[in-house]
Amino acid sequence: MKIGHYMESDFREDIRQALEVLKKGGIILYPTDTIWGIGCDATNAEAVARVSELKKRESSRSMLVLMENPNLLNSYIEEVPEVAWDLIDVADKPLTIVYPGAKNLAKNLIAEDGSIGIRITEEPFTQQLIQRFHKPLVSTSANISGEPSPAFFDEVAPEIIEGVDYVVQYRQDERMPSSPSSVIKLGVGGEVQILRK
Repeated sequence: MKIGHYMESDFREDIRQALEVLKKGGIILYPTDTIWGIGCDATNAEAVARVSELKKRESSRSMLVLMENPNLLNSYIEEVPEVAWDLIDVADKPLTIVYPGAKNLAKNLIAEDGSIGIRITEEPFTQQLIQRFHKPLVSTSANISGEPSPAFFDEVAPEIIEGVDYVVQYRQDERMPSSPSSVIKLGVGGEVQILRK
């Protein structure tokens, strides 16, 4: 998937400030490989609760997690179904996989059935932020629950912007079209269910 050519210098200051906020349990507004999202430390239950509160979203509704490297999956999933590796390899657009048996993540991030949605991001800023943070990030659309998801920064509601601890400057002026990821749910035995194409 191609997102564009960016240099680290394009977002060095954003990375520094976002890391500072994330390490303190704060929440950020940032560009992802799909749409603008709200993010926090995926292992911090208080930060996850703040994100749900900001979105006015029921805490029972799960959010997904972004990682920059599929090798990290084993740290957060009890047993990664074999088919997952093939799906990740052949994905030609952002792909969220809902895995059974989540572990080492904030309890209020994990669905009632023990599953968690994870996407391996190829967006340069997010990849580097996660690498430097050494933990996965929550990613949920930057909107009030029930409102349209913002594809561009200027579509993010002022209430969301004011409710986060840091707003990433990088890619705010970008007008590249984007769409939500495909979503596939995997069963313990590797059963595949397509939730969104």
